[in-house]
Amino acid sequence: MTTVGRWSPNKVRARVLDGTWVSTEELGGMVLLTPTSVDITGSGSETATTTANGSVEFAACTSISLNGVFSADYDNYMIDIKTLFSVSGGSFLNIRLRASETDDTISNSYVTQYLDANGTSVSGARVTSNIGYFGYIRGTAGGLIGGDTGYIYGPYLSQPTAWRAVDTSPLTDAFIRDCAGTHNQPTAYDGFTFSVTSPYAITGLVSVYGLVGA
Repeated sequence: MTTVGRWSPNKVRARVLDGTWVSTEELGGMVLLTPTSVDITGSGSETATTTANGSVEFAACTSISLNGVFSADYDNYMIDIKTLFSVSGGSFLNIRLRASETDDTISNSYVTQYLDANGTSVSGARVTSNIGYFGYIRGTAGGLIGGDTGYIYGPYLSQPTAWRAVDTSPLTDAFIRDCAGTHNQPTAYDGFTFSVTSPYAITGLVSVYGLVGA
């Protein structure tokens, strides 16, 4: 049976009869979400601004936390982040889940399995820690914009959480890192923190989408 967004034809007819209708956002399958607040850290010049559509623009941040983006409205989410690295080098894009504006830092609760592809070389590793990996950021002084897109499954449910993300950088070697992770605490989280390793900082844009019907 053909569906329209999350609605089957029967559900569409029912929505017409009860005087309501599926929104344009729902038809697209994803809803861009606005955080209730944003917390950032840096060396003193860091900034973050929530745009009119709900994305967050940030600059010179060593960490950025989005609060209130996960809720009972959706089970699964897509996170898209574009980044401009402050200096030459690279850092993992770390992730921690967050509830009531507090990061979960329980020892050995995050497990990340990652694969690197660089030319004909492929390597991988598994890391168990109090922080997870969502990707890897590489850049040059003056900056090149890279990207990281991933899915996070069930963060607001009272069960362990999983994620999968792939990133690439615009450097000439087209480095790719694919990260899959789990967090073993059966806790409902309403936000997350991205961070990079000192002395690096990142500038960019992050957007969180609720996946309709997922």
